[in-house]
Amino acid sequence: MIEQPTDILILSNGPGEIATWVRPVVRELRRRWGNDRQQLRLSLVLSPCSNASGQEVAIAQRYPELDRIQGADQFFPFLLGGKTAEGWDWRKRGVVLFLGGDQVFPVVIGKRLGYKIVIYGEWMANWPRWVDRFGVMSAALRDQAPAQYRQKYRVVGDLMLETGLSDRSEPTPTATHPPDRPWRIGLLPGSKSFKLGVGVPLLLGVADRLRSTLPTLQFFIPVAPTLTIAALARFAQPEHNPYAAKLPGPPTTLLQPQTGLPYLQTQQGTIVELDPTFPAYDRLGQCDLCITTIGANTAELGAMGVPMVVVIPTNYPEIMKAWDGIPGLIANLPGLGTAFVRLYNRWMTKRLGLLAWPNLWAGEMIVPELLGHLTAEQVAATALGYLQEPERLGAMADRLRQVRGEPGAAQKLVDLIAEVLTPPVP
Repeated sequence: MIEQPTDILILSNGPGEIATWVRPVVRELRRRWGNDRQQLRLSLVLSPCSNASGQEVAIAQRYPELDRIQGADQFFPFLLGGKTAEGWDWRKRGVVLFLGGDQVFPVVIGKRLGYKIVIYGEWMANWPRWVDRFGVMSAALRDQAPAQYRQKYRVVGDLMLETGLSDRSEPTPTATHPPDRPWRIGLLPGSKSFKLGVGVPLLLGVADRLRSTLPTLQFFIPVAPTLTIAALARFAQPEHNPYAAKLPGPPTTLLQPQTGLPYLQTQQGTIVELDPTFPAYDRLGQCDLCITTIGANTAELGAMGVPMVVVIPTNYPEIMKAWDGIPGLIANLPGLGTAFVRLYNRWMTKRLGLLAWPNLWAGEMIVPELLGHLTAEQVAATALGYLQEPERLGAMADRLRQVRGEPGAAQKLVDLIAEVLTPPVP
């Protein structure tokens, strides 16, 4: 129990962190300590992120566990001057919890507020002298810590494994397909415009080709919370998206019936429902197969044991200007950018190995990754190979469940918060 009024200030940044890290942690905080806002107040402050869509605040506002949210555009005045845009007050007792961004941020803010500092470390854990606890993803990260600070480190596991599992009351069914229902196929083209430009027409083309062989297939796209139905549909239309003509994608119409979900219908009659439910874990968990881009969604599907085919199309070099870090900055430089993208793209295609999260967890290729200049025919052929051999889908689902690890990272991270809030025994 929280014995005195407490603030927990969560620092995060991108849409992936908000969906896969912040969400399970705030749910566990409320599960552990209840909804009395006079005793426990949860605030989220976002920092700038190269992957940001501008809708991060809107995503976080869907989490009823949070009390206050500040967007990334107001972050640096808060970091440097200590004042939020709305002049938030702060209680005497509190914790700064890092769930994305630069790890120096919680140190600066925590020291100013006089709060304890807890950092979740996925691949790195910095500033151990000034941080009270680290919840790290792996024992390897803990073992790299300086010996004099190692007692601050606790292996909590992978927060991404919490996504999906905490929303499901029943285990994901095996991929052995019941004979009395149609195949269910999830299409996940991404949420950023660079990915959607190629992903939407490509996956609609895949759907057409799969349905020509298996007419009873049912398709749906879980619409990212950063998109409207109309905005997603425009990526299927050549007049709004030039890549729809270049790939080419099938002629497609958006239909919005008075009852039921809106859907895209191709000229060949393939129907792809557009489901705005967020997160769409219940429906994704019932899929026999998903065809998805790279990203946090591969971790979510892997955590639920849902078989997938991962596509990383590099058909158009300018698409890769969405890269993170220094490559992305160089790629967007006027003049130099396009030439750099072409060279880097060739290098990347030859050297990149495992990219999907389940493959990274296992250190081997569990789910197929299709990287390069992709066509709808290529992707459909790979997917069809699994759909026509259900035992391969079942084997993939079983292997995903074996490698996803044990859930409980959010609970263990909250345990660390409880530790730093508990006064030492005299």
